[in-house]
Amino acid sequence: MTAFNAREVVIVGKTGFGEGYIAFESACDDEFYSGGSCYSSSPMDLGFLLSVGSKAYPPRKRARISSQFGFGGSNFEQEKKASIEVLPEECLFEIFRRLHGGKERITCASVSKKWLMLLSSIRPSEKEIPKSDDTEMTTGDEDQEETDGFLTRSLEGKKATDVRLAAIAVGTSSRGGLGKLSIRGSNSFRGVTNLGLSAVARGCPSLKALSLWNVSSIGDEGLIEIAKGCPLLEKLDLCQCPSISSKGLIAIAENCPNLTALNIESCPQIGNEGMQAIGKSCSKLQSIAIRDCVLVGDHGVSSLLSSASSVLTKVKLQALNITDFSLAVIGHYGKAVTSLVLSGLQNVSERGFWVMGNAQALKSLISLTITSCRGTTDVSLEAIGKGCTNLKQMCLRKCCFVSDNGLLAFSKAVGSLESLQLEECNRVTQSGIIAALSNCGAKLRSLTLVKCMGIKDIVAGEPMSSPCTSLRSLSIRNCPGFGSASLAVVGKLCPQLRTVDLSGLYAMTDAGILSLLESLEDGLVKLNLSGCVNLTDEVAVAVARLHRETLEVLNLDGCRKITDASLEAIAANCLFLRELDVSKSGITDSGLAVLSCAEQVALQVLSISGCSEVSNKSLSSLKRMGQSLLGLNLQHCTAISNRSVELLIESLWRCDILA
Repeated sequence: MTAFNAREVVIVGKTGFGEGYIAFESACDDEFYSGGSCYSSSPMDLGFLLSVGSKAYPPRKRARISSQFGFGGSNFEQEKKASIEVLPEECLFEIFRRLHGGKERITCASVSKKWLMLLSSIRPSEKEIPKSDDTEMTTGDEDQEETDGFLTRSLEGKKATDVRLAAIAVGTSSRGGLGKLSIRGSNSFRGVTNLGLSAVARGCPSLKALSLWNVSSIGDEGLIEIAKGCPLLEKLDLCQCPSISSKGLIAIAENCPNLTALNIESCPQIGNEGMQAIGKSCSKLQSIAIRDCVLVGDHGVSSLLSSASSVLTKVKLQALNITDFSLAVIGHYGKAVTSLVLSGLQNVSERGFWVMGNAQALKSLISLTITSCRGTTDVSLEAIGKGCTNLKQMCLRKCCFVSDNGLLAFSKAVGSLESLQLEECNRVTQSGIIAALSNCGAKLRSLTLVKCMGIKDIVAGEPMSSPCTSLRSLSIRNCPGFGSASLAVVGKLCPQLRTVDLSGLYAMTDAGILSLLESLEDGLVKLNLSGCVNLTDEVAVAVARLHRETLEVLNLDGCRKITDASLEAIAANCLFLRELDVSKSGITDSGLAVLSCAEQVALQVLSISGCSEVSNKSLSSLKRMGQSLLGLNLQHCTAISNRSVELLIESLWRCDILA
């Protein structure tokens, strides 16, 4: 027999007659079996075939066959068992490794769980590839196996099982190859284990991105199999994997030289040894994120950063037991770092941040985020400003020791800043904000303040000598002390604003908003006033009148004093408005009727959630607006019946309706 294809079945076995093969085909090979038929009722003839067959095809590995046949006298009887269970796994293995077509493997995998798991255990190196002179045995429509890694698969919760992983490993090999695999959570009864991950390692050599979240039953064994079977791996994300230790990470480092991104979070057994191995072996590593790993300290972080300093561009260090030493290493070796996130580093002092800034290596740093770090003070902030000369985006969260003085010194030192964000920095006041705006030069385009309780609504004592004409976006959210007087000052200081978000400023009045609206020169594009409960129709009318040719998004959610007068002004003036939110306001059916009749207004998104005065009478108005609507929010509109909602859903089939 000179060839083997998908129709052929080969059994490797060891019986009482010796070791050998029995070949079954729909049409027997006459060259091998000169007698014609390969079937025989005589046990002696069968024994002769088995012994002769062993000379033609030496077995790949020694097979083991459980007793499946009984011999009584001259009668040859097969035990009555299901056909799937007749052959032992060793024989099936030899059969399956010779299936060179993807469709054939998928068909066999669909027979039983046993066949599926066995197929998924075959490594690419164990598959027998047909010889070039056997091409006549394959047809033109045979599917060819592709391993470029185009496919993405994601398993979550109950769907995350070993059986599904095995099916993915077998099924994706002939459909472009698996490139990305994400596992979130695990089935509580038969969840993902090392067995399932091993199936992926054997069947998906093209895997380039692997993400494991909250899978406690996967350990080093599974990750080591991935390292050996998936050498093209580029991205690895491990989150809440308590059974994976540095041993598994070392295997990844030694076998996956193309690794470019590594994210490790809440993995209590991964420590400094794993970080050292990654830094030593993964010369292409560009992004590293480590969070809440108790065994990772200065030794691992410093070794990783110093080894991969030439290509490492993104660094995230969060909730780690590192000290000033690690930040000093960043300052000296972070020449290629463009994005740096430091969060919850309780053991890093002012000295660590000061050294990081003064080391002068972070010349390429563009984005810096610091959260809940006690070492961030006025002194260290000034050093960072002087050392990071190309910094464009700065975000400070919960930095309780940063005051107006530090903000002023930083704004003077850094000359290329484009975005400044302060969250819960309670020592910063209005004076510090105005000083930063006046000293950030002509490049600052975005300012965001969130929950900064130190800002009080007072008028600045001195006039601003240097307005910030470059600022285009202003977001002041949930700062209760920021009132109308402060907003009037900001409006005069920043006359070129296009996007304004003042959500949650419940102390804001019409006077402050009107002052801002009148100060702006180019026209607003987006305005968010949600939660400003004291605003009235006067503001909405002014917005519609002053910014009628530019306004695209208007949010008045929770402005209870807004009535139909606002909708009438919007209908008459706003030519390019795309999104309107008047949830929990005082509008009625009459206002919606006027808005629906405005031909020049073509809303794409409308939210009237919680508007108790809107009833079934607005059904016709909503249908008219439905010609352009893509999204409609009717939640908590108690006066609109379920039947009306059903009619709207039927009529506005292009619109996504929430009710």
